Amino acid sequence: MMRFVCAVICLWAIAHVNSDEHNHVYGDNEEVVLWMNTVGPYHNRQETYAYFSLPFCVGHKDTISHYHETLSEALQGVELEFSGLDIEFKADVSSKPYCEIHLTEENQKVFVYAVKNHYWYQMYLDDLPVWGIVGEVEENDGNPSYYIWTHKKFDIGYNGKQIVDVNLTSENKAKLTVGAKIPFTYEVNWKKSNVKFEDRFDKYLDPNFFQHRIHWFSIFNSFMMVIFLVGLVSMILMRTLRKDYARYSKDEELDDMERDLGDEYGWKQVHGDVFRPASHPMLFSAMVGAGYQVTVVVLSVIIFAILGELYTERGSLLSTAIFVYAATSPVNGYFGGSLYARMGGKIWIRQMLLSAFMLPALVCGTAFFINFIAIYYHASRAIPFGTMVAVTCICIFVILPLTLVGTVLGRNLAGQPDFPCRVNAVPRPIPEKKWFMEPGVIVVLGGVLPFGSIFIEMYFIFTSFWAYKIYYVYGFMLLVFIILMIVTVCVTIVCTYFLLNAEDYRWQWTSFLAAASTSGYVYMYSFYYFFFKTKMYGLFQTAFYFGYMALFSIALGIMCGTVGYMGTSVFVRKIYSTVKID
Repeated sequence: MMRFVCAVICLWAIAHVNSDEHNHVYGDNEEVVLWMNTVGPYHNRQETYAYFSLPFCVGHKDTISHYHETLSEALQGVELEFSGLDIEFKADVSSKPYCEIHLTEENQKVFVYAVKNHYWYQMYLDDLPVWGIVGEVEENDGNPSYYIWTHKKFDIGYNGKQIVDVNLTSENKAKLTVGAKIPFTYEVNWKKSNVKFEDRFDKYLDPNFFQHRIHWFSIFNSFMMVIFLVGLVSMILMRTLRKDYARYSKDEELDDMERDLGDEYGWKQVHGDVFRPASHPMLFSAMVGAGYQVTVVVLSVIIFAILGELYTERGSLLSTAIFVYAATSPVNGYFGGSLYARMGGKIWIRQMLLSAFMLPALVCGTAFFINFIAIYYHASRAIPFGTMVAVTCICIFVILPLTLVGTVLGRNLAGQPDFPCRVNAVPRPIPEKKWFMEPGVIVVLGGVLPFGSIFIEMYFIFTSFWAYKIYYVYGFMLLVFIILMIVTVCVTIVCTYFLLNAEDYRWQWTSFLAAASTSGYVYMYSFYYFFFKTKMYGLFQTAFYFGYMALFSIALGIMCGTVGYMGTSVFVRKIYSTVKID
């Protein structure tokens, strides 16, 4: 009997459980929580502070905690605090005071500074972002007066039992004078809406910006460049290699004396050194392994974003990226470990550690440096100590073991050298060549065309991250990603062919760095964007911008370098396996 009673109680509790922002379903007069997030200057959305760092007052309702904060929210500086406003589903609220502040001299200076710097604040209601401005400045014969908005008017749209729209109107400005008592009021108006719940984020998107004709034109232009470049590379290499094959076949018919007296030159002459291990093989294999992993992560996240519309959930894109990066650690270990083994590397544990922690160390080191500045500024971007511990645990207990598994598999399954040509015991001297055939020049010029293929897309990505835009055209990003990979492979193959034809066998690092130089052009473009497209200022904004743009460029460089090396490696093995080498 007791079991039956307990079962009935449990079923009743499940049937009457209160809904909330987790399942986005509400009953009439059920509480709807308004979270206050951050406040900061309009011209830099990344410099944010806790909403109540300004001397705003809290509503009369009891404070509740933000009980579903995620790792990505903490990393992105999300600091949700309860507003204290009493809002219930479908229950209109007429203009109603909820708190009052006494404006001391210190508080007045803080508010004046916020108004002068165009501070905006962000709130969340049922996971829908809402923005409002702190105040405004009025000029009277050259004497500025500072005002703060004191009334929040919420117009909330609902469809059935779900919230589909939130609009905020700021009204009733009060002058900021020392000693004034400023009351804050709010009102709520509920309106029935025909907007579907799955379409409620459409109002935050900007199709006029992201689907502008210049965006379509840039994709078409890059696509035409790919067709032209692939055709050009195929034509040049096939015709040139055909002539080389014919010449080398003719040389094989000559006797040894005639061959010695002949004018031998070209890529065949370095067949005994072309598969010589690259200099610094540990670093090289670690970067290639990390590049494989970054490439898989980027492709996976783009596909997940297309299928799942990750922009609709707060922090979901970053959470997905962290999860995919940790889960794909065996890819890093497999390709990095197998390459290091084929190059004859013996200190494989050190190589595995370098491969596993190289990118996380760069990211954590940069974030740690910026964190000091954020702490000094009391910004919400300051990463909590608990979050640092969580990230460290992911690196040690997830990424490291998975990388170890991948390394062991790579060394055992693909770690044996299988080069089509044997490597000479003594390295061949590298002859002098024209200045434009030098590896340094090839590296600098190798990134020009790949950067040209992604130049326009970089503008849209930068604008979405550094301005108030939500990037949602991941189909464009996927096309640009594929175009970038194809252009990078074509360019590095051409560069490598010229280098080998000049009898320089140092193609591994040259192919990697020639493709990776794309990131250098991206970082230089970020300087242009900072000075001409943004209005950022101050130490925090500058350090945050250039620090994280450096990380973005490094990751892009490692990815492009790996793709360039992959394509070039296939090309080199192909041409040297086709020609008969004595």
